[in-house]
Amino acid sequence: MVCHSQKLGGSFKCGDFSTCDAPRPGRPKTVTTPEIIEQIRELISEDRRRSAKSITEQLCISLVRAGPIIHENLDMRKLSAKWVPKCLNADHKRQQCQSSEQILEFFRRNPYVFLSRLMSMDETWLYHYDPETKQQSMEWRHSGSLSLKNSDCTNPLEKFLASIFWDQDGIILIDYLPKGQTINTEYYLSLLVQLKDILKEKHGGKFTNGVLFLYDNVPAHRALATQKKLA
Repeated sequence: MVCHSQKLGGSFKCGDFSTCDAPRPGRPKTVTTPEIIEQIRELISEDRRRSAKSITEQLCISLVRAGPIIHENLDMRKLSAKWVPKCLNADHKRQQCQSSEQILEFFRRNPYVFLSRLMSMDETWLYHYDPETKQQSMEWRHSGSLSLKNSDCTNPLEKFLASIFWDQDGIILIDYLPKGQTINTEYYLSLLVQLKDILKEKHGGKFTNGVLFLYDNVPAHRALATQKKLA
């Protein structure tokens, strides 16, 4: 402390009143250069799922230096994809809001009667495949990037289309589409016939007040023949 005070006092006597550290000799930074930063950016752009370890091995730099370049210089983080049933655009979301508001209005009038009458259906693909893990879906993204979303599985070994009808008490009917067929109006009408027979046999009370049928607007659902069958 005495030596330091003497040295500091000597600098003040010489007219040097700066409180900043003076330049000192040392090993220069040879990794964090514009060239290395650009090389890392190109590697990530080619494959956003590339691991930091593979980047360091390819560029022969340490992970201690590669990490700050990715996080600080490139402002990137590795995010995993968020799985959602479907990716909706702005029009889809607006239609969903309008439909939800109408349904909510029906519900407010008489919750018990509404739920007892309500029945819904949907088709869904059942995949037989090796699912991608959350770790495998991770990609390098900027800190302000939107969350990733996956709605479709990749490389399914086999898949089946299931049509499911249900109400507040549970599933009423499940139908598996035979291979080589598609759900057209004729096939969908046959499902409605099956549904009607099941409702008469097991859910006869639904016909007293009428069924409120809720489903999406795919061509087979909104066809004129379908509307007549439902009526």
